[in-house]
Amino acid sequence: MRFDSGRVCLDLVATFTPHEGIPDGDELRVWLAGAGLVPDRTPLARVGPDWAAAFRALRGDVETLVRAELAGAAAPSAGTANALARVNALAAGPPPGLCAVRDQEGHLVRELCGGVECGALLAAVARDAVELLTDPGDLALLRACEGDGCTRVYLDTSRGHRRRWCSSELCGNRERVARHRRRVLASGSR
Repeated sequence: MRFDSGRVCLDLVATFTPHEGIPDGDELRVWLAGAGLVPDRTPLARVGPDWAAAFRALRGDVETLVRAELAGAAAPSAGTANALARVNALAAGPPPGLCAVRDQEGHLVRELCGGVECGALLAAVARDAVELLTDPGDLALLRACEGDGCTRVYLDTSRGHRRRWCSSELCGNRERVARHRRRVLASGSR
């Protein structure tokens, strides 16, 4: 379920491809830990369907804004204006507080101070989206996967910035196999 797009807000957008990745609180717990929004060993007992719905709503708003940027939309539509207002409202909230505590071996480890709150985690993702959308450098690296049927978006941090696929192992390999099949069929039909 974990896709490393280069930004946590884009990782959230990727949870919908190729199927719904956060249908419930259990899958959201997995994503929150995998995305690094909560430190290891953080108890997430309160994460439930309402949290999953809130993260799906934020995902939809971030995707709307990112797709508009990729399309080069100069004038905001009503949908993007509403999405931006909702993302900004979430980003204005306080992010989760971090503390350094000692583990059983005496090493300092990260922990969330004051427990895990849905609004604080949403604020962290929304702030990441605001940072992405307002950073010309990152926006210049924003790409949509060219894989057939793939809708993932990512930051192209490759050397030369010529990356075409979200994953060379998945979409890139599918494209290479399809290209090979087309060549074989073309050479055999002559």
